[in-house]
Amino acid sequence: MYSHGPGFSRRLTQQWQPWLSLLIIIISLPLSLCLPPLSSLLCLSVCLRFISLKAYPLATGLSTGTVSRKWDEVVTVNTPPFSESITEGDVRWEKAVGDSVKEDEVVCEIETDKTSLQVPSPAAGVITELLVPDGGRVEAGNPLFKLKKGAAAAASVPAAEAPAPTPAAIPVAMPAVPPVPTQAAQAKPGTSAAQLCSQPIVLLFVQVKMNRMRLRIAQRLKEAQQTCAMLTTFNEIDMSNIQEMRKLHKDAFLKRHNIKLGFMSAFVKASAHALMDQPSVNGVIDDTTKEIVYRDYVDISVAVATPKGLVVPVIRNVETMNFADIEKTINGLGEKARNNLLAVEDMDGGTFTISNGGVFGSMFGTPIINPPQSAILGMHGIFDRPVAIGGKVEIRPMMYVALTYDHRLVDGREAVTFLRKIKSVVEDPRVLLLDM
Repeated sequence: MYSHGPGFSRRLTQQWQPWLSLLIIIISLPLSLCLPPLSSLLCLSVCLRFISLKAYPLATGLSTGTVSRKWDEVVTVNTPPFSESITEGDVRWEKAVGDSVKEDEVVCEIETDKTSLQVPSPAAGVITELLVPDGGRVEAGNPLFKLKKGAAAAASVPAAEAPAPTPAAIPVAMPAVPPVPTQAAQAKPGTSAAQLCSQPIVLLFVQVKMNRMRLRIAQRLKEAQQTCAMLTTFNEIDMSNIQEMRKLHKDAFLKRHNIKLGFMSAFVKASAHALMDQPSVNGVIDDTTKEIVYRDYVDISVAVATPKGLVVPVIRNVETMNFADIEKTINGLGEKARNNLLAVEDMDGGTFTISNGGVFGSMFGTPIINPPQSAILGMHGIFDRPVAIGGKVEIRPMMYVALTYDHRLVDGREAVTFLRKIKSVVEDPRVLLLDM
């Protein structure tokens, strides 16, 4: 097989070699007639030698298709580098052998302890070999698959013309449950309890392997239970004022900032205000050095539920942000989480966590600390409840909030003061303007 070199001049010479050899023959034959016999014989032998070594193999290679083209070469795609805190991951294939892929089309995902890393195709082509089984473990630099470049365009034409499969042709993940006879469900008169118990009972279950993210979540939750002295304090917040403010300014806010005004921005900003007021809640115990680390900045992790598990992207330097900045950041991180585009850097370094179970209708709960942090705020649903206002019973939209904290570092006084500070800011956002 004749392979091209990297240089332009060499490639140009190889492309024109058949024509150059033909030109040499045309020039050499008349010239040999004008030369002495010995010189003519020498000239003809040189031409024949050149044809046998260069022109004939190249011409036959072009005719039989054995000459390799750069756009038909097979390349091996390796595992991309991970972040510093990640050493390995599990492969989940999106494509199979023989599939045509476009440039930058996702071929597989590598699930790590914290996030999923998508591996795109470096060029258009056809996958010729998968070097790692589905679910296999890989490290940075390990070979993943082989790709034959340039064949995707030809393969995409028949694929586009092929009719779409009918729903009956699509394979089903699980076999259908056999129908239960109606006679078995109806007990005949006079049937004893022993006869009913003797009838066979069909139990169905499915076992699914836990992915790396779910395993890591389970490990961290157990570490939090075993390490932290967790205690939870509760309070309730009257959401009337914040709902009225949102109703009054939501249209102008959307027009000005091109983002909707929600309740999360108020709680995030209130938490930042309370964290600066109670530094112990924003601190952490370094178990290695047995020291307390206090931070003069606020990075709040916001828990987001995804199909693969719970992720906590971080909003950084919240103490310097306004409501619009917070809403834009939350929207951007949520979009990345839903599209599985979160990087490890998006989830590192939080000093406090907010979990909003209210979006699922939760009324009450006790959140678990996200280590190595020292506290977490749990938001819940907004429900109309009767409350005593000025000696009278009124129906108000109320929300229960819970603060779980590490009692090794945070005392009850700081925890209760912290939660009351959040309550005062959410119920009356003017407290932020007055720095109270």
